[in-house]
Amino acid sequence: MAAKKDTLINMFVALFVICIVSGGVLGVVYNATKDPIAAAEAAKKTKAIKNVLPEFYELKETTVKSAMEDVEIPFHLAYDADNNFIGAAVETFTNKGFSGNISLMVGILADGSIKNITVLQHAETPGLGSKMSEPEFKDQFNDKKAGSFNIKVKKDGGDVDAITAATISSRAFCDAVNRALLTFENNKGGF
Repeated sequence: MAAKKDTLINMFVALFVICIVSGGVLGVVYNATKDPIAAAEAAKKTKAIKNVLPEFYELKETTVKSAMEDVEIPFHLAYDADNNFIGAAVETFTNKGFSGNISLMVGILADGSIKNITVLQHAETPGLGSKMSEPEFKDQFNDKKAGSFNIKVKKDGGDVDAITAATISSRAFCDAVNRALLTFENNKGGF
């Protein structure tokens, strides 16, 4: 009986030591990678902003209440050297994607037209919904305004050519773009 008790205590001690060492190693790895990951995310966001807006002199950061629900959306407001408003890079999202959340950076010029769109994050099906990142799909939104272009897929009565076999992803993309445009229009006087 004493041998069983010693074995049980040894197993608990061994598991305890393994857990402490593993937790410590995970903590060290997390601390070592936290800053480089944050820097890479910031660089990705900066590149997306430059991709969706014309050249600008100054960028001001703010958050704006979404026109579609009670959440704040990051706006990156661009100004020229004379402090004239050029447009906004809007970090928009939707949770209606086939595989969950989709994040976009939508560049909207001062006149309300879309300059360009960059996909920041998605988990859509490779070769289908992932085609939202390709120019053939996303560039059809460029130079369009909310009032003159119905941002819904044609199957739903809109003007957007959906990605073949990826209607859900196309609808989700439209939802995110609509969120950005409506929020921009609702707050246009405040920029």
